[in-house]
Amino acid sequence: MPAVTSTVPGPPIAPEVPHEHTEHGVVRTDPYHWMRDHESPDLLAYLANERRWYESATGHLSPLIDAMRSEMKSRVPTTDRSVSWRHQTRYYYTLLPAGREYTQLLRDFDLPGKTGAGQLLLDANLLADDSGYLELGLTAVSPDERLLAYSVDRTGDEVYELRFRDLDTGEDRADVVPRSYYGGAWSADSAYFFYTVHDEAYRPFQVWRHAIGTSYDEDAMVLDEPDERFELSVRATRSGGMVVIWSESRDTHEVWVVDTHRPLDPPRSVGGRRRGVEYHAEHAVLPDGSDCLLVVTNDEAVEFRLARCPVPRDADQDHTTWEPVRPEVPEERLYRVDAFATHVVLGFRCEVRHRLRVLPVDALDSPGFVVDPRFEAGTVDQSHNEDFGATTVTVVDESYLHPPVWSDVDLRTGDRAERHRQEAPGHDPDRYVCETRTFASADDTPVPATLVRRRDVPLDGTAPALLSGYGAYEACDDPAWDPALPSLLDAGVVFAATHVRGGGEGGRRWWLDGHLEHKQHTFTDHAAVADGLAGLVDGDRLATRGLSAGGLLQGAVFSQRPERWRAVVAEVPFVDVVTTMLDPSIPLTVTEWDEWGDPRRKEEFDWMLAYSPYDHLPPAGGRPDLLVTGALHDPRVMVHEPAKWVAALRASDPEWSPRCQFRCETGAGAHAGPSGRYARLDYEAEVFAWVLQSLVATDARVSKG
Repeated sequence: MPAVTSTVPGPPIAPEVPHEHTEHGVVRTDPYHWMRDHESPDLLAYLANERRWYESATGHLSPLIDAMRSEMKSRVPTTDRSVSWRHQTRYYYTLLPAGREYTQLLRDFDLPGKTGAGQLLLDANLLADDSGYLELGLTAVSPDERLLAYSVDRTGDEVYELRFRDLDTGEDRADVVPRSYYGGAWSADSAYFFYTVHDEAYRPFQVWRHAIGTSYDEDAMVLDEPDERFELSVRATRSGGMVVIWSESRDTHEVWVVDTHRPLDPPRSVGGRRRGVEYHAEHAVLPDGSDCLLVVTNDEAVEFRLARCPVPRDADQDHTTWEPVRPEVPEERLYRVDAFATHVVLGFRCEVRHRLRVLPVDALDSPGFVVDPRFEAGTVDQSHNEDFGATTVTVVDESYLHPPVWSDVDLRTGDRAERHRQEAPGHDPDRYVCETRTFASADDTPVPATLVRRRDVPLDGTAPALLSGYGAYEACDDPAWDPALPSLLDAGVVFAATHVRGGGEGGRRWWLDGHLEHKQHTFTDHAAVADGLAGLVDGDRLATRGLSAGGLLQGAVFSQRPERWRAVVAEVPFVDVVTTMLDPSIPLTVTEWDEWGDPRRKEEFDWMLAYSPYDHLPPAGGRPDLLVTGALHDPRVMVHEPAKWVAALRASDPEWSPRCQFRCETGAGAHAGPSGRYARLDYEAEVFAWVLQSLVATDARVSKG
């Protein structure tokens, strides 16, 4: 293979090796297919050169990055403590000590602050190694409160080492499970722990049971999912009575339960498996002491409905055991049900925002009461609530302008009592404005977008703007406080979060109209918001940003509407759509055919090829500035996707190529970027500074030397 070359001061030039794909009679050239080998010295050399070029090409931004980093960190409290939650006899909470990247887990017999320092259970800062990356997968205290199950990933590949800490001695037990995934559940006697493992394609496909005090070699497999379209998950119910295991593809679920008092029993199916039917189950205990399962399902209900059924302890059961409780409400997307001793809480979405509905457990068909967001264009959701017998539920409100506020809501009256506010030193929400507007897409569908700006920045067509979008998996881009955002707003930039089809802000129907053969709607919606903003903001100074599937969105609008943007930030972008979805060995491919399509089928191949950014590079000339990110250990979007795209774009427009930077994590690093509260802000400062050099080039804060 030709050597990877790097010219100074120009970007690296990736070698081209002839390669062709042929599907359905269509020939696609792919001269960078060699990058598929992630252990290739040539690829590693190329990625290292790209990182050096990125650092060289953005070196002039260091003063601005330093200034923004300082601003962002000034809004982070020196010490940050979470709201506490009750588990069995004690209160648990997390603490972020001054100057540290990661949290500590503590507990006390009383509410934090009333009895002094709590007992330190786990300090994640002490778990970090020289890799510079650390992510906790789970922390689960046993029912007897004597053990802590916790898992750690130190590379960013989402492979977690599972350990068990003796909370009486503070020492880890000898039990170690070297490979585990997210989720876990204890048996009622604290003697067993259920966990998931993933295969070599990073698909969680098995649930195992570990007996405390034994080697993981003796662990027992509880459930295996052979269908490669499905992923397994496991959790405990709040009641403490059930372990819930569920298998899900993008449009089909099956749920099993295991009685935590009978942990050696086989799992029993709650409702079988039917193509196109999704459901989840929650354990409820009724006032007379009997129990049942509450089921949230789309069975004959596009936006989901609530049902109930018996608990299958001795045999599997099917959906004929389900009894209707609450019918579908077309304007409300029902997501989940959480059961407490006297009430249940429904999580649902209406008019873009997430809300909660509280109902008596013995009157599930009653109106109950709704907990609405307290902030304009904000959202409300449950916080950490583990106490089954609680008479209040802790909720958390936040917005782009307001740090999280936790309140206790009385389950009987709806009265709301504030408990805790996250500090944001020096930040004044009243200096800014947040609102939601709609913009007509190409087919006249109204597309919502949340606009955030400094109050003295007018919407008169003079200010630059940064759009952010995602639009996949029915995921919702809910407003969340970010101490980095005010630094962008203070530079006079309007921020706009687009709620495009393919996401879930408009309910299940919103997703259905933005995936598979309708995926193009996601891209046209995002561009329509940009077009609609022109006139409110400076249409010649628009930037756009998105990650993963949101990176695909950026790749598509970069190719389809290059003239619309001054700058594009595509983070870990899924851009080689057809090639990736034809390779079942790549993580997430098989499980996501129901989201994107299966290109082995001609019709689906055609619609995917029509928008795949790697297969549709924009014409040379007139391209916006482009910042691309990637991570060598990313198991979700393999690093060769952004690397290939960058190489192809550069080769197709050499004059423009220096305006394309590739920020690649060549060591430890994850799909969503660096770990740790300060490291993440360092990253945000880099991205915002890069955006500002394109949008606010005349600002005195940005200088190229």
